[in-house]
Amino acid sequence: MSKHLIIYNPIAGKGHAAKVAPLIETRLKELGVEYTLVLTEKVGHGIELARNAALMGFDVVVAAGGDGTTNEVINGLMEAKDKGHKPPTMAVLPVGRGNDFAFSMGIPTTWEAACQVLADANSMPLDIGISRGEYYPDGRYFGNGVGVGFDAVVGFVAAKSKLTGMLSYLVAALKTMYIYFKAPMVEITLDTETITVSALMVSIMNGRRMGGSFMMAPDSVMGDGLLDLCIVSEVSRGKLLPLIGKFMKGSQADDPAVRMVRSSHVTVTAVKGTLPAHGDGETLCEEGHQLRIELLPQQLQLITLKK
Repeated sequence: MSKHLIIYNPIAGKGHAAKVAPLIETRLKELGVEYTLVLTEKVGHGIELARNAALMGFDVVVAAGGDGTTNEVINGLMEAKDKGHKPPTMAVLPVGRGNDFAFSMGIPTTWEAACQVLADANSMPLDIGISRGEYYPDGRYFGNGVGVGFDAVVGFVAAKSKLTGMLSYLVAALKTMYIYFKAPMVEITLDTETITVSALMVSIMNGRRMGGSFMMAPDSVMGDGLLDLCIVSEVSRGKLLPLIGKFMKGSQADDPAVRMVRSSHVTVTAVKGTLPAHGDGETLCEEGHQLRIELLPQQLQLITLKK
């Protein structure tokens, strides 16, 4: 029987995770899942726990929390792999606020259904991205995506909100319309071309969704070896609100301010202005000047719904 280490963030979802923890443990026992559960105690603790799990013989490491917890587990497993250790299979129990990674990778976003997927143990190869910049010159791994510009600031604002779920990001987006508007001039270098544009937002996606409801890359395919980019040119405030609505539907590709492209390598350089950026919701930089992003094919195994 597989041994599972559940890395559980009790403060995920503004404390929702702590409330449902006993229910999750009961359900996993009913499903016959053998596990050890460890609570995270501070920022970065999930990285340490996941890294050590590769040395302790665990077969599966479960990120139980939100996208931040998932990101830490990915970084811990990849650090172990970089040091020559075989990483355990990864799984996710989504009990956070946005749960965008789970949604993007075909994992149910309710803990009840996710417990069943964990017990079924069907896995697929997972591409992993790495971003290098001022804060992380040696690189920070990500699973879902990197946001540069408007959506990064939305995430910063939402993190300070008392609201939860999709509502926190929607309110943050409306606030950000007024506190972050002047788009930086950026140079975006891809595999086959270079784009220079005054960009309100550049989303560099391995997954499909960010912010709990915004479909940044609705056509992204898990494990295809390519990053899906959504580049939004500077627009007036009057056009921004309807554009936000299109992102919620995933229909933004037909907007004249939006360009969708694919690439395995991306470098974003601020020609004028600076780059606020996040990876999986974790701050990469607040006023950066360059990010170098690469997608690494099939780095981990991820338990997800059977295709």
